[in-house]
Amino acid sequence: MVFRDEPWPEGTPSWVDLMVPDQAKAVAFYSGLFGWDVQAGGEETGFYGMAELRGRPVAGIGQTPPDQDMPPVWTTYLSVSDVDKTAASITEAAGQIVVPVMEVLKEGRMAVAADPAGAVFGLWEPGNHLGTQVTAAPGTLAWNECMSRDYPAAKAFYEQVFGYGFQDLSNDDFTYAVLLLDGRPVGGLGALPDSVPAEVPSNWSAYFSVANADESAAKVVELGGQALGRPFDSPYGRQVRVLDDQGVPFLVISPNEQSGKPEGWED
Repeated sequence: MVFRDEPWPEGTPSWVDLMVPDQAKAVAFYSGLFGWDVQAGGEETGFYGMAELRGRPVAGIGQTPPDQDMPPVWTTYLSVSDVDKTAASITEAAGQIVVPVMEVLKEGRMAVAADPAGAVFGLWEPGNHLGTQVTAAPGTLAWNECMSRDYPAAKAFYEQVFGYGFQDLSNDDFTYAVLLLDGRPVGGLGALPDSVPAEVPSNWSAYFSVANADESAAKVVELGGQALGRPFDSPYGRQVRVLDDQGVPFLVISPNEQSGKPEGWED
């Protein structure tokens, strides 16, 4: 388990949160799956729930406002030092600002954007809240990736706005690149395969670390969710895509022999 007490570098996925119709149901599900202790904020925060491990924030769970028609989803936030400047860069690069820049008390400043292919993501300029402060342990954020309906457009967009480099892992079966900042992997960008139904839009996904992917997939089902297939091994860990009990997709991944355990890993 690794703790972090400083802002994440520009362009790094630094936070994820979940907005759902039934916040209490989500809190019960994810607390049961990951062992999170979720602390609800006051009325001024919309009772936003801060999920914690060892007393440190790892994710957020909020209630969808009744006047907003938005799908339940995990949103990935990219760390920025100047959210206004980044928002302007997004529009210049043919992206869209979905939720305008706003102050979040003294915690920070944020906006929500969409890339040219329609994948939605957040921007977070830290104030008191730095983002996730725990890594390398079950229940923490492991990886974030954008799977796109227009890979070339998405690649050009993220390179222009965030200055990413790309480590191409593509082969005859898939198109995928690791997003690099100063040579350091921070996320992924891939093309949605033709086998994915047309109604599935470009999207950002969140992976959460677990001690055992098979046991976590079974726990998801026990808690009322669904496993979308069986866990499988990759060079980066054993993983499986799942749905929570409100139909929100995410992935769980555990260390395997190929990946080894991350530095500082603590079961």
